[in-house]
Amino acid sequence: MSDSIHGHQVMELMLSLGRAVSKGELTQLMSQTFGENARYHTCSASEMDAQELIVFLEQKGKFTESEAGIETAADRICHH
Repeated sequence: MSDSIHGHQVMELMLSLGRAVSKGELTQLMSQTFGENARYHTCSASEMDAQELIVFLEQKGKFTESEAGIETAADRICHH
């Protein structure tokens, strides 16, 4: 698998869970799924580690936060 993973893939991973997760759990899932040394990019940023991507997506409003953790919705994934 490529070392550069698009943020959409992380959001799709979250959708596949069907529930909210903590940021720590998401970081662990990203490591298990994409590799410990994976780098992440989006349509407007690159060369991020898992923590940086989570912060970036959070700042872009891609997550909904609750007491249960964070989650995303399919309509939050851009299609361009």
